[in-house]
Formats: sequence, structure tokens, C-alpha cells
Amino acid sequence: MRSRSARSARLALAAATVAALAATATACGPEDTTDTGSSAASSATTAPSAGEGGDAPSASGTTASGDKSGGSGSSGSSDKSGSGGSGDKSGYGQSCGTNDLEFTVTAESQAGGYYLVTAKAKSGITCYLDVNTPSVSFGSGADGVASPVGQGGEDPIELTGSAVAYTGINPKTTNTDGGKEFENVIIAVTEDDPDPAELELPDTATVDKPIVTNWSIKRDETVPRIV
Repeated sequence: MRSRSARSARLALAAATVAALAATATACGPEDTTDTGSSAASSATTAPSAGEGGDAPSASGTTASGDKSGGSGSSGSSDKSGSGGSGDKSGYGQSCGTNDLEFTVTAESQAGGYYLVTAKAKSGITCYLDVNTPSVSFGSGADGVASPVGQGGEDPIELTGSAVAYTGINPKTTNTDGGKEFENVIIAVTEDDPDPAELELPDTATVDKPIVTNWSIKRDETVPRIV
């Protein structure tokens, strides 16, 4: 009887141990599930970070678009500057400055002798002679300034390509033996032009009360005469 009772006690103890182990295993199960969930949550938390990294191409694309837009604007501005800048003299309708023109001087025998000045726009330039009469002088003195005689003249005269304009200068209109000698004549399209041209004459001129005609596209209208 004692033997059976001891055996029964051992069996009961074993059963209790098994039950305790089962309970322990059951208790560990939720904790494991929680850990797994934490790992998943951790992975889920990491995912947005990857997503932010994934957003980088989108940000880069926006920048590229901005660069294109900025580049276009910058290029356009540069192009406009290149075509309409102050250094570009090809603008249609601008007034001629003396430095826009090329001049030649020839000695003519009509009307007792005079100088014919031919003006032509420099290559690539289109401009207008808005002022009918050029400013002409021999030397810097007031007595060397040529007086306009009002002959010829169109207003304005367009100069471009092979188009030319003429003006005639008579350096001496008096019948006396007096006068000053000059080898150059100064010409400008206006009195206040900052860049007058100094032209070498084909011969030495004796100057006394000089006169000058208006610009004209017809050279026979520029033979200077006192009326």
C-alpha cells in the first residue's frame, strides 16, 4: 500500500511539473509574438526612411526641372542681350553716329574746286542720317568751321550695305590771297558727336570762310555754291 501511495505521489508530482511547463510555454508564446510584432514594427518604421530615400529621385527630378527652366530663362536672357545689346549696331532705325560710318574724300574741280565726302555705313550696320547737315571744321578754331549752305538734302537718309550719302566742302570762298593751310578736315554727323572723324585730305587746303552742303544721295546736289 505504501508503495502504491508513493508511486501515486510521484505521478501527481510529474503531472504538476508537466502542467507547469505547459503553462510556462504558453506564457512565453505571447511574448514571442510581441517581439515579432516589434520586429515588424521596427521594419515598418524603417520603411518610411527607405521611402524618404526613395523620395530623393523625386526631389532630384524637381531640381532638374528647375534647372531646365532656369537654364532656358538664362539662355533667353543671354540671347536677347547678344542681339539687343549696346555693342550691337545692326538695329534697324537707329541714328548714325560718326563712328558707325566710313568716309572717303576726293578732290573735285567743279565750281572752282571742292572736296566731296562720301559716307557709308560700316559692315553689318543699318542707321539713319537724321541731321541734314554734317558738322565740318578745319582745325579747332572758330574761323575754320564750315557754314552750311543748305544745298541738297534728304531727311533722313538710310545707310546700309552699299548705300552712300554725299556732302560737298568748299574750303575757301573768298577772293583774297589769305587763308590758313590744313591737311586734314574734321567731320561729324552732329555738332555734339563725341567721336568726330579726322580725314586726311588728298592735297593741302587753303581755308578761308569754308562752306558745306547738306547730305544727299545725289552727288550733283552737293557741289557747294554760295547763293
